[in-house]
Amino acid sequence: MKSFSFGGGAQSTAALVLAARGELDYRTFLMANVGDDSEHPGTLRYLRQYAIPYADKHGIELVVLDRVMKRSGEVRTLFQDLTREGSRSLKIPVRMSNGAPGTRSCTAQFKIKVIADELKRRGATKDAPATVGIGISLDEIQRANNRRCEPHERIEYPLLERGIRRIDCARIIRSAGLPVPPKSSCWFCPFHRPETWHDMRRDEPELFEKACQLEELLNRRRDELGKDHARFNRPLRAAIPDGVDTLPFDEWDSGCDSGWCMT
Repeated sequence: MKSFSFGGGAQSTAALVLAARGELDYRTFLMANVGDDSEHPGTLRYLRQYAIPYADKHGIELVVLDRVMKRSGEVRTLFQDLTREGSRSLKIPVRMSNGAPGTRSCTAQFKIKVIADELKRRGATKDAPATVGIGISLDEIQRANNRRCEPHERIEYPLLERGIRRIDCARIIRSAGLPVPPKSSCWFCPFHRPETWHDMRRDEPELFEKACQLEELLNRRRDELGKDHARFNRPLRAAIPDGVDTLPFDEWDSGCDSGWCMT
């Protein structure tokens, strides 16, 4: 059993094109969707407008998976988990006010485990593990590791093996007549660089406002618990002031493009 962990960004889309050409031996692509209210809207638009039709055209199975709670059967999104009444945990990779990284579980719960459960459902076992392709490119080789896989999985990095860099991914995608997808990540991910927040405040002000409101909610809860504030040393609204113009920035070094964000 072989499947590719699809993140919806440039690297995994390039892998989809290579698979369609027969240059990669994958006919199943699995995308763990953290939620239609959590994934960046641009990623979801690209997925539905380009990636899924392209996969269908070339006989490739591209499956979008939700996180389903085992006891209730309820579909749970990351945004719902963060905002639900009584929640005290911070699943996203915030930074504390002293700059130290906080603990996080979003990748494990909403990406790795969702795909692992689907592979187990399809018959993968410890004795007959599934091969999982991860779309990490050569210029991100430091992110490659086998520490996060499940006992019934075996990880491989086909882009690394072929010496493919991120700039090559864009060329591969364009050669298939597809536009290069936007950066794949949750719209509220604290891994965003300041330039990305500036872009969001300028180009997607409603989404930026929603991110500010989420930050304020999480910090109100931390006040109630007597804990320090998360993310920036100052509120997002103040850290990314309105009216400060910046050039549009292509954030190359973070996100979920490879399917497993920041692993």
